[in-house]
Amino acid sequence: MLTGQCLCGDIKLEYDGPLGPIALCHCSQCRRAHGSAFSASAPLQKIHTRFTAGEELIREYESRPGKYRGFCPRCGSQLYSRVDAIPGILRLRVGVINEPLEKGPASHVYVGSKSDWYTITDDIPQFEKTERANDPH
Repeated sequence: MLTGQCLCGDIKLEYDGPLGPIALCHCSQCRRAHGSAFSASAPLQKIHTRFTAGEELIREYESRPGKYRGFCPRCGSQLYSRVDAIPGILRLRVGVINEPLEKGPASHVYVGSKSDWYTITDDIPQFEKTERANDPH
């Protein structure tokens, strides 16, 4: 069981299922949304996700047609993204998880649009776009 929360603690969740591979996304939307060089997220099955506090507070922003980014309106914490094309999957922002994950990132995605001020120095696989055509990163 994994638990997580936003920065202010108004929104809390539990997840009891397999956590997919962690992707570091360098696309311009993720960089803007997180104010950083990349976002870190992992796919999880919505059916195994339960919001234990504040689910009604979550706001979503449609960053492109059919793609939504869920966040806390009080503290601004990014929680997840989802796409209409894959309704059963959320891409959880792994920074909200409370427990140690005991695994690191599996890939860098959208490195073709990464910032010019950040240099990738690890040996994690890099993809110009994403590993899968329908990956909602």
